[in-house]
Amino acid sequence: MIRTRRIEIIFGLITFVLLGLVVGVTSGGGSLALAQSSDSVFELRIYTTHPGRLDALHDRFSQHTIRLFERHGMVNIGYFTPQDSPEADNTLVYLLAHDSRESAAESWQAFIADPEWQEVYSESRADGPIVEKLESVFLNPTDYSQLR
Repeated sequence: MIRTRRIEIIFGLITFVLLGLVVGVTSGGGSLALAQSSDSVFELRIYTTHPGRLDALHDRFSQHTIRLFERHGMVNIGYFTPQDSPEADNTLVYLLAHDSRESAAESWQAFIADPEWQEVYSESRADGPIVEKLESVFLNPTDYSQLR
């Protein structure tokens, strides 16, 4: 039941994000067009937090992580929380774009080694660990996708 619900969340989010990107790209909208290249890959990440720690994760992302991702070549597509419980209380879902799977690995290595990230990570865990579970899925756009 939980696995089925998680799959519904993933596919619902992908549909929502890609529709938003199509509207943004076709209407001349911002930097999301940068995510389009023939080798682009997308990374869907789902973080499940320890009880009561979702706000700490939101703070870390909004104040530090998004900017650091950009520093290391990741394109932030969107950040979301589920509407329904229990996921609404402990889940952050987001989508990144990378130039390639190899560049994603390089970006993640550089991000993890970044001294600023290491300090932020350590400080944000002062009241205990935040993330209980992390899921990552790399996605290739189909040949009929508006976003490639």
